Amino acid sequence: MYKVIIVDDESWAIRGISNAFDWEQYGFEISGQFTSAYQAWEAIALQEPDLVVTDIRMPEISGLDLMKRAKAQGIDSEFVIISGYAEFEYAQEALRYGALDYFLKPLDVDMTDTFLAKLALHFSRRSAARNHLLLDALTSADEDEITRCLPAGMSAGGCRVLAVHYEANRPKLGELLKLDGQPVHVLEVENGASTLLAVLITEQESELEGITDEWPAAAGSPGLPVVGISSIGSGLKQISKLIKEAELAASRVFVDDASGAFHYYNPKLPLVKPCIDELHSIVHGNQYDSIETYILGLQEYFRLHELGMIEVVYLWNQAVGLLTSAYSEELRDMELEFLNYAELKERFEDLESLCSFLQDVLTVLRQGNSRALQEGDILSCFNRMVAYIDRNYEQKLYLKELSVQFFINQVYCCQLFKKNLGKTFSEYVAELRIRKARGLLQQTDLSIESIAIQSGYVDYYYFNKVFKKHCGMTPAKFRKRESERSNRP
Repeated sequence: MYKVIIVDDESWAIRGISNAFDWEQYGFEISGQFTSAYQAWEAIALQEPDLVVTDIRMPEISGLDLMKRAKAQGIDSEFVIISGYAEFEYAQEALRYGALDYFLKPLDVDMTDTFLAKLALHFSRRSAARNHLLLDALTSADEDEITRCLPAGMSAGGCRVLAVHYEANRPKLGELLKLDGQPVHVLEVENGASTLLAVLITEQESELEGITDEWPAAAGSPGLPVVGISSIGSGLKQISKLIKEAELAASRVFVDDASGAFHYYNPKLPLVKPCIDELHSIVHGNQYDSIETYILGLQEYFRLHELGMIEVVYLWNQAVGLLTSAYSEELRDMELEFLNYAELKERFEDLESLCSFLQDVLTVLRQGNSRALQEGDILSCFNRMVAYIDRNYEQKLYLKELSVQFFINQVYCCQLFKKNLGKTFSEYVAELRIRKARGLLQQTDLSIESIAIQSGYVDYYYFNKVFKKHCGMTPAKFRKRESERSNRP
C-alpha cells in the first residue's frame, strides 16, 4: 500500500479529500491527516510517505514550502497540490518545483477515480524502476553502488538476507521480524513473482543472531510458505553472496516440498558420495534391475539427511559426468548437461521430477532404446507437443509433465528435439520466451520485472542472465539501445 498524508488547515476539507477518493481500491493508505502544517512536516520527516496531498495556502507553512523542505532533506515523497481557482498561479509554481499534479477546489467527484488511477500507475512504474535499480545494485557486489541506493543514514556493520517465497498476499515483514534493543533496517526488494528479498542491515552484527528465531512457526502460516535465511555478513559488499545463500536455503522446498524457515549451511557434499557410488555400480556393473529401488531410495536419502539444493546440484552434475562418459554416443541428444541451481529449478519442478528423468535415462539404456510406438505415431505426438509449447511457452513447462501428456518417453523427447529442431527442449523454450521479451521491450513501457513474468520467467535475476546469454546484453541495455535507434532521424 502507498502511504498518504493529507494536509489542509480546514478540517472539513480533509474530510472531503478522505471521502471523495476511494484510496484503498487503488492501493493507497491514509497514514496521517493534519490541519497543522508544522505537525504535518514532523510526520513527513518521520514516515517519508509516498504521497503528500496538501493545500497550497496555509497560515503556518505553505504547501509549496512543505515540498521544498522535503526535497532539501532528501525525502522522496511525491506531492499533489490542492488549489482554489484564485490560486492557480501558485499551483503552476508548485509544478515547476516538482509537484506531481494538482486538483482544484471544489472537488469534482466524477474525476476522482480517473485521478487516482493515474496516480496509481505513476507509483507502480516508479516502484518498479526503483526495485530494478536496487536489485541490480544489490547483486553487483559494488559497495558504492549499493550505498547510493540505500535510504539516507543507513549504514551496515552486519547484513543478513531473507529470501521469502509466498503464494498469496505479500507478507508484512515488520510484523514478523522482532528484535530487542536497536531496530534493524529492513530493505525489501521484489525478485520476480511472489518472491521477496529482505536485506537486514544493522550496525552491530550480534543483533542479527536471534532475529529469525520465531520464523519457523511464522513461515508455516498461510501466504508465507518458504523462507531462506543467509549467514551473517560484514559489510555491504557481501550482500550479493548473501542473496545467493538465501535463495539456496529457500530452495530446500525443491527436495521435500516443506514449508518453514531454512538456514543456509555449509555444503554436505561427502554425504552425496554413496549415491554417486551406487549409480556407478548400476552403470558399470550392469545392475539395471535395481534402478527403481535406487531412485526411490535416493529421494528418501536426501530427506533423511536434510540435504538441500547444493547437494542436488552436485548429484546432478556428478550423474551427468558419469553417464555421458560411459554412454557418450547413446546419450548425445538427451539433454544431459551440467547445470547450476537456477537452471535446475527452471528445468525440473522438484527432486522427484529430476529423479524421474534419471530413471528414464537408465531405463532407456537398459532397454537398448526400444520404442513402444511406431515412429510415425511418435512423430505425430511430438508435433502436437511442439504446437502446445508454441501456444503456452509463457507458462511453467516441465518436460516430465509434457511427456506424460503427449505419451512420449521424456528421454526420447530430448532426442526428438535435437533431431527435428536442432536444439534441446530448454533451448527451444528459452528462444520463444526471449523473442517475446524482446518484442515487449521494444514495443511497451512495461517494467522489466513485468516483462520477465509475461515471458515465462518468475525469477528476475535468472531472466537477466538468460536474456544476456541470448542477446549479449541485459534487458535494460537492450531497451535503451532500441529506444536510441528508434529516435534517430
